[in-house]
Amino acid sequence: MNTIEEVLAAHGFLAIGEQNPKIKQVKGILSNSKPNPHKLFVAEGIWILKMCEQFRTHIDSLILCPEHIRTSEAAALAEKLAQRAENLYTVSAKTYEKLSERDRPDGLMALAALPSFDLAAFVPPQNAVVLVLDGIEIPGNVGTMLRMADGAGLDGVFLCNRKVRMTHPKLIKGSQGAVLSVPVFPFESVGECRAWLKEHGFTVYLADTRAERYYFEEPYGKKTALVMGSERYGITREWYDGAYEMVAIPMLGKCDSLNVGVAATVLCYDASVKNKLKRTR
Repeated sequence: MNTIEEVLAAHGFLAIGEQNPKIKQVKGILSNSKPNPHKLFVAEGIWILKMCEQFRTHIDSLILCPEHIRTSEAAALAEKLAQRAENLYTVSAKTYEKLSERDRPDGLMALAALPSFDLAAFVPPQNAVVLVLDGIEIPGNVGTMLRMADGAGLDGVFLCNRKVRMTHPKLIKGSQGAVLSVPVFPFESVGECRAWLKEHGFTVYLADTRAERYYFEEPYGKKTALVMGSERYGITREWYDGAYEMVAIPMLGKCDSLNVGVAATVLCYDASVKNKLKRTR
């Protein structure tokens, strides 16, 4: 199929307006203001929807605006997604533009479900590096660190004292699709996370400015868990009650700390390069 008209004709798309409950659901997810028990997020545009197709992400609803679908690439993607989506809708340009955050939208939008990763099936390799996010409060920071985790080849991201929804639009945007590719495992408590890491032979490293050793002085070479604390309060006191190491990033200017996403990037890339590429300075 080469045209959006052919796609629409082949599938049972329902035309809906701005007052339809599905559109209200989309608005609620975009504003992060409504309950979201099925962990749906809004995926808009060819790029992110191609990733949804690549990772076979569950599509709850596909929403098309035929007036904004201008290319055969977009029509072909719509055809693929239509075959898997539970619900199929079309909307007018006026309705779509009220939902879209783009100046020149592609006319493709979906409500997609976050992937679910099974901790019981997660078997970390001997050179594993995981990032532990403890109480991070800003969605964009979590998204940025997921994107970094993908780039650095981390084995997973653990969440403790979770303060943000993983479906928050700023998190989804900041992750640049990594929310689909990086295994994310939430823990009910710090104690539960610490116990899992201990059971699986991880050395826990706390990012702490009081550390005697700088991050680049640490050889790693073993299962590594790097813990980053919240933007306001730092790492939860409970992490200091068990076995741990501390590493610091030298601050050579006037500021006393880095953004948590930047700091995590520095630490994670160093550990991953040493563990996975076997390269040290």
